[in-house]
Amino acid sequence: MTNREHWQRETLGTPKERKPDHRTPSGIPLQIVHGPDDLADWPGQYPFTRGIHSSMYRSRLWTMRQYAGFATARESNERYKYLLGQGQNGLSVAFDLPTQLAMDADDELARGEVGNVGVSISTLGDMRELFAEIPLTDVSTSMTINAPAAILLALYIAVAKEQAKLSGNELPPDVVVAKLRGTVQNDILKEFGARGLYVFPPRQSMRLVTDVFAFCQRNMPQWNTISISGYHIREAGSTAVQEVAFTLANGIAYVQGALDAGLAIDEFAGQLAFFFNAHNNFLEEVAKFRAARRMWAGIMRNRFGSKDARSQMLRFHAQTGGSTLTAQQPMNNVARVTIQALAAVLGGTQSLHTNGMDEALQLPSEEAVRTALRTQQIIGFESGVTDTVDPLGGSYVIEYLTDEIETRATELIERVDQMGGAVAAIENGWMQGQIAEASYAWQRSVERAAEIVVGVNQFQDEVDESGGAKSQTIPAFRVKPEIEQNQRQRLAYWRINRDNQKCLALMHRLGEAARGHENVMPILVACAEGAVTVGEMGRVLRDAFGAYTPVGGF
Repeated sequence: MTNREHWQRETLGTPKERKPDHRTPSGIPLQIVHGPDDLADWPGQYPFTRGIHSSMYRSRLWTMRQYAGFATARESNERYKYLLGQGQNGLSVAFDLPTQLAMDADDELARGEVGNVGVSISTLGDMRELFAEIPLTDVSTSMTINAPAAILLALYIAVAKEQAKLSGNELPPDVVVAKLRGTVQNDILKEFGARGLYVFPPRQSMRLVTDVFAFCQRNMPQWNTISISGYHIREAGSTAVQEVAFTLANGIAYVQGALDAGLAIDEFAGQLAFFFNAHNNFLEEVAKFRAARRMWAGIMRNRFGSKDARSQMLRFHAQTGGSTLTAQQPMNNVARVTIQALAAVLGGTQSLHTNGMDEALQLPSEEAVRTALRTQQIIGFESGVTDTVDPLGGSYVIEYLTDEIETRATELIERVDQMGGAVAAIENGWMQGQIAEASYAWQRSVERAAEIVVGVNQFQDEVDESGGAKSQTIPAFRVKPEIEQNQRQRLAYWRINRDNQKCLALMHRLGEAARGHENVMPILVACAEGAVTVGEMGRVLRDAFGAYTPVGGF
């Protein structure tokens, strides 16, 4: 029996295909997957180079999940409902910087930042308004939150339980929580290594991560407990090889941390997810996703002894490259985003965000968001690339690049291992230094025009009479300046109208749990339901864990 025949036998009974007859516009029939009969790797089979599902997008397209959030919860809620009405099928929440640092909107350090790069969430009331008229048991939600991920997940759980009760749903609260689907980013190591939005020291931060793992494994089986993020590593300037290597090295650290906390590999590993960038070098990006999938499968089976195929699958969300977008000639970004999105699809992503053409200038306008979503829909419904699995598989250059990325990324992971793992490589500054050197080398190549960036160092617009470059007009999108004052007033009202003695008791319990060995998630949920604010929970954890200050620099 050939490998093709074996694979076809193994995939009998797969879900009904999205389209019953897959042909090109000229009527040429397409097999579910194309490749030589002796190809060892088939979709849906270890090591999953060609995809984690046997039929991939023939059965179901990826989740179109546009990242959004700005200003107040009410305004963000309106954007979410607009996107869902335009055909988006998953939510992705962007939080502002104070929220990402576990600060309330009235914190002195939050001044000037409230609602600017994401939605401001300080209370259960804010979270309630963020998801008003969006039933959380019926939608998949991704939350880009890291240091205070456990806190925001607790608020999300509290809102879901409230919604079920108010709707007359008689399901027990634990059943409601078990129905929730989505992802909390919860990747603190990439904050230390690339992004900088950390709060607590590395090892205490890892404790919070594994507490979320354990809580969700018991209570939220459909929830992805972490999104291990190469995206921000790449945005900080890494190469594609470094993105794969450092992301998987961080993943190894999380798995080991969970094992050290007493969890069994095949009980939690199926709830791990990844998040990768999609940049402009089309062939390298397609190969990068294939190599990462194959590497993770081997790591989980051979290094950690996983037996469950789901534990070995690298499931990932992709986002097009924000750092590749240019303020000059911003309409060109539509073409960049299309190339990047197509690479993510041909690389086998499970969900995708496409950036707005104006994001190098501002938060994306409604028109830019709609165009970005339509880009995904055109790829999914018009391009034909979803009619067969891994259509670039077998290409000499794709297979070569896949092998090369795997080899080079494996070498970097071995160097991290020699230092004692990702936490040690971050604490000693090595990982950050590697990313900084790659970023500097790229910038130098752009400045020398060794790398062409259209509209920036070549093919610039003509200058106008004042001596400035003529630019394409993009409608301005601005967050209202009164947002911050309104949020501060809402917080004052919230604190006056709650049971403050109860809140103090809950915060005391949280502090005891954090200083001990108890899982903090159940008490965080109790705090959320009891009206304790994000900043108050964050302050208790800071008091228990300490705050992190990086040593040295580069």
